[in-house]
Amino acid sequence: MEQVKALSYEEWKEQRRKGIGGSDAAAVVGLDPWKSPVALYLEKIGVLENEVDSEAAYWGTVLEDLVAKEFENRTGYKVHRVNKILQHPEYPFMIANIDRKITGENALLECKTTNEYNKKEWQDGKIPEKYMVQVQHYLAVTGYEKAYIAVLIGGQKFVWYHVPRDEELISSLIEAEKEFWQCVEAKIPPAIDGTKSSKMALDILFPAEEAKPERKLLSENSYTLVQQYNELKERIKELEEKKAEIENKLKAELGEYEEGEIADALITWKPITTKRFDSKRFKKEYPDLYSKFLTESKYRRFAIRGGE
Repeated sequence: MEQVKALSYEEWKEQRRKGIGGSDAAAVVGLDPWKSPVALYLEKIGVLENEVDSEAAYWGTVLEDLVAKEFENRTGYKVHRVNKILQHPEYPFMIANIDRKITGENALLECKTTNEYNKKEWQDGKIPEKYMVQVQHYLAVTGYEKAYIAVLIGGQKFVWYHVPRDEELISSLIEAEKEFWQCVEAKIPPAIDGTKSSKMALDILFPAEEAKPERKLLSENSYTLVQQYNELKERIKELEEKKAEIENKLKAELGEYEEGEIADALITWKPITTKRFDSKRFKKEYPDLYSKFLTESKYRRFAIRGGE
């Protein structure tokens, strides 16, 4: 394990862009619910800004000391900061900025905070996959034998878990991160998936303003994708119709009642009052004012014709 000198906040952000950190590891292997591998790739090549300054990240940093202190109180362990970015000795693109090191042991502590809605993810000794991957990444970089992860849930419940080193998972992580970093160095995006994050990344990579009006001859594999798309579209249509049928049958049984129950299920059909801006009327009665407040946006609409 090599250590990089202490950095300022801006230097730290720049350094993170030059390697794969613990918070990146889950995205590399497709286990980050908020970030796809393609979006992470765009961050690393400098096209997309990393959201390290989010409100949640801010409060996580503010409460880190509190979580670490409570871990000490409950376990008897002593912990201390490591104010450096660490690098894997063989794979320098693998970096780590651990929250705390356990004093006198080859072990680290990862501090987390989460809201009440996520409490089920931490019940019965469970650790969310994203954070398990993050901790094993840190163990890979540091060479430590084990880790602890402590979390404050909803500002009211505190739990902590022991995480042993998992050599099989670490080996898989290293291979995945090596492959991902090769993509970054070669400026070749990783495989596309179906997440919103990937869609956003594609919109950034290929914006409407740069779209070419010419027609391109696609690969033979694209025709297979077209057929799969059309099949899925038809199945979705059938499922939506079936869903609507079931919904209507339940509405009919509810009748004039707003709520109904059966076993552990609660079915509701409640009146809702909404107010909407009548843009057509406004345009007709105040055309000049309507035009004044129009804003233009440009995007690319995707569609498939034929290929069934």
